[in-house]
Amino acid sequence: MSLIELFILAVGLSMDAFAVSICKGLCVPKAGIRECATAGIYFGGFQAFMPFLGFLLGVQFKEYITSIDHWIAFILLGIIGINMIREARGNEEDCEACATDSGQNPFSFKAMLPLAIATSIDALAVGVTLAFLKVELLPAITFIGVITFLISAAGIRIGNLFGSRWKSKAELAGGIILICMGMKILLEHLGILI
Repeated sequence: MSLIELFILAVGLSMDAFAVSICKGLCVPKAGIRECATAGIYFGGFQAFMPFLGFLLGVQFKEYITSIDHWIAFILLGIIGINMIREARGNEEDCEACATDSGQNPFSFKAMLPLAIATSIDALAVGVTLAFLKVELLPAITFIGVITFLISAAGIRIGNLFGSRWKSKAELAGGIILICMGMKILLEHLGILI
């Protein structure tokens, strides 16, 4: 996997975190460096950790399914992408990223941990696909984490300044990117793309 492909994958994976970050930005009167860094650390950290776990799972089964690994990557990325597109096209619901209890800090551990886990579940599945591709794990997950950190921090500021109008567009773009990556992997393994 080339650096450009890894970058595209990282951006696609970070779109859920970006959408939630936009909502988080709406929760505070002024989003400063602290809020941006908090969101970036939680979302970037989990987006790096979950592919690592997925990779470990994928490596366990790699020898049994190497003949169909490209189909697995295609199906997993396709399902994740379709879910993101479906969520983007769904009803524009209120952001649920703000704390439900009045007075609770929207950037507290209790508020951020479930969101970080929820937005990185797709990265777990992508980690399984990374086990089948020729990818150096540590640089790949570090790169995914850093990209998600930057995009999440930007999402906080964007949400704080502009509101939630970019949330669904981010999820739609992320879904399309992941589907395209899955198709590219499949077409390369079938010999259609070089």
